Amino acid sequence: MNWLTKDLIFPGVDTATEEGILAIGGDLSTERLMLAYRSGIFPWFNEAEPIIWWSPDPRFVLFPPRLKISKSMQTVLNNGKFRFTINRAFSQVIHECKTTYRKGQGGTWISAAIQEAYIELHRLGHAHSAEAWLNGELVGGLYGVRIGKVFFGESMFSKISNASKFAFARYVQQLEKENVALIDCQVYTQHLESLGAEMIDRKRFIELLDELA
Repeated sequence: MNWLTKDLIFPGVDTATEEGILAIGGDLSTERLMLAYRSGIFPWFNEAEPIIWWSPDPRFVLFPPRLKISKSMQTVLNNGKFRFTINRAFSQVIHECKTTYRKGQGGTWISAAIQEAYIELHRLGHAHSAEAWLNGELVGGLYGVRIGKVFFGESMFSKISNASKFAFARYVQQLEKENVALIDCQVYTQHLESLGAEMIDRKRFIELLDELA
């Protein structure tokens, strides 16, 4: 297992375990997080654990032109039920991602340290949120990190049906307009697969980062 020191360096992603664990330790400084994302690495760990850095193979991604919008979802996008915003409530979004109950999960990986680190990334213009509102209340959203033409999704939440899908679909459409060519979804979820996300091998993912990030 690779243990990080205070030096700002990561081992090669090909040294990750079969599960995708690359290294343990280090910190959540802006510099280290930005290096991690550019290198195809992300942090994911429980609050009581040391920082665990991942680079899974294969990687779950979405190419914006391949976004799948079902007929029912298109109706939601068109009927004006939800209001869509970007970067209006970043701190609230990450708080909701932390506290929203998810079936089958006993807790959350979004610790106070994660919140603090990503709020700082947002303050510096690296982390962004997309929001869905209903009658003035935040009911869904997502957040992640953008570097160049890549958006690295971190977490999403929904308080009512279709709210997170609405925010995600609208944000992907906006990112495509801004020439973002790749959305990193990190690991498989059925929810995102239904919206067009797919698996690619890590080597291809790293090649795309070298080109786009």
